[in-house]
Amino acid sequence: MTPSQTFAAALVAATGVLLGSALFMEHVMDLTPCPLCLMQRIWVMIVGAIALAGLAHNPRILIYPLLSVLAATAGAGFSVRQLYLQSLPADQVPSCGAPLEYLLDGPLADLLREMTLGGGNCAEVSFSLIGISLPGWALLGFLALAGLAALQWRAARR
Repeated sequence: MTPSQTFAAALVAATGVLLGSALFMEHVMDLTPCPLCLMQRIWVMIVGAIALAGLAHNPRILIYPLLSVLAATAGAGFSVRQLYLQSLPADQVPSCGAPLEYLLDGPLADLLREMTLGGGNCAEVSFSLIGISLPGWALLGFLALAGLAALQWRAARR
């Protein structure tokens, strides 16, 4: 296995760990994900899909690690947005949007707005570990994914 393949496989494994952790928190710990949490999951899946496509095609092609870095950066942006919402004073937090079930049946524009900007329910800190809330951990995960993708890019250039 070449170093580029090793880093691509590590990316796939890391996305599996992140998604498995999110599903554990949702189904075992009964934490309901907000729209921004779901958006972050989507970007983790995109990073994993890109890395898997690179493994299937040719991990030495530089576009795959570059796309992985871009996808991890986009996901990190949603983590930062949620951290921003959590840092707002209570009187500045946006109002809670409609429940996700309603948004899925309603207009697509409402769903996209809630998934990208978040709402009051995204500002709630439902769980933290050693003082870091879930979007903070997601941000660290996205930084790790971007780092692995950068290492894959570097290995593919050799």
